[in-house]
Amino acid sequence: MIRYCLTLDLIDDATLIAEYEKWHLKVWPAVTHSIVSSGIKNMEIYRVSNRLFMMMEVNNSFSFENKAKADAANVKVQEWEELMWKFQQPLSFAKPGEKWVIMDKIFDLNNL
Repeated sequence: MIRYCLTLDLIDDATLIAEYEKWHLKVWPAVTHSIVSSGIKNMEIYRVSNRLFMMMEVNNSFSFENKAKADAANVKVQEWEELMWKFQQPLSFAKPGEKWVIMDKIFDLNNL
């Protein structure tokens, strides 16, 4: 299994952050289906202040390119993404149009 860690910022507004978290208590079935069908086996999102951290464990057939292509063709996923963008803001160093940014692993206790 392969693990990816990604980060993104929310707009720094307590009301918007609370609403964002509320949406994630009941993610739309079409969205969870797109996650699972893309090869993502586990996904967790954590928050501190307005910074989000997402950990994804994926199977060997997963690719970000295929996921993006499938999501672009899925009306409900696009609806969800548009709704979530109301709460999110790109990191200052994100590429144009990039939301979640893949983080580099810099330490692994198992590799000592």
